[in-house]
Amino acid sequence: MNERRWTYLSDMDGVLVKEEHLVPGADEFLAELKANGIDFLVLTNNSIYTPRDLRARLERTGLDIPEESIWTSALATAKFLSSQRPNGSAYVIGEAGLTTALHEVGYVLTERDPDYVVLGETRTYSFSAITRAIRLIEGGAKFIATNPDATGPSVEGSMPATGSVAALIEKATGRSPYYVGKPNPLMMRSALRRLGAHSESTLMIGDRMDTDVHSGIEAGLQTILVLTGISTPESAERYPYRPTMVIDSIADLIGRTGDPFGEG
Repeated sequence: MNERRWTYLSDMDGVLVKEEHLVPGADEFLAELKANGIDFLVLTNNSIYTPRDLRARLERTGLDIPEESIWTSALATAKFLSSQRPNGSAYVIGEAGLTTALHEVGYVLTERDPDYVVLGETRTYSFSAITRAIRLIEGGAKFIATNPDATGPSVEGSMPATGSVAALIEKATGRSPYYVGKPNPLMMRSALRRLGAHSESTLMIGDRMDTDVHSGIEAGLQTILVLTGISTPESAERYPYRPTMVIDSIADLIGRTGDPFGEG
């Protein structure tokens, strides 16, 4: 009998919720994890919201996820910068999720000679703020971006996200950013450290081959692709790597969270 005890990392949008609505079965899946004492983290590349904000947002869809079970690219970025340059300084383009995370690790936010320019999501990208970021990077600040996602969803359709604005700044400065969020496996490893988990017994559930599955594989995790978000069976076939398993929906894991691959 295989005694492996799994730990779960799960993407949020496209896996548990979609367009502000609960993916059917997501509530039962999380309830089963909690009932069985299975450790999990919900991951998102979105750096706009704090875990408290996200908890409230998820509650409105019917999902009860504690703050400590939410891991964002903003938190991963703050953790990374704190390890690189403790108590440093940063000029930030972003919202509360990012500024709060940086404050909590002891960073000072400043427009004068910062150690880093840190770019995240915001719904109000300012040309003057982008111009200042360009000049600070030209002056020697290191360029960090929370994630490479080029677009994000909105009710009206796609909107530019961190990756698109980072490309603008990179074109202007000739400096490439260091991306912390998915598909950088750094985000997975920081999540594992948060849980005290090991890659050999952790799986990543996501809806995107290019971020979720990619970073899961590079971090040494088992991966599950769900088809309720971005990737389709046809698009998944175009990648040179494969998830461990493909399922229609998170609901397919209900009743088998302790043994998702039928090992025991």
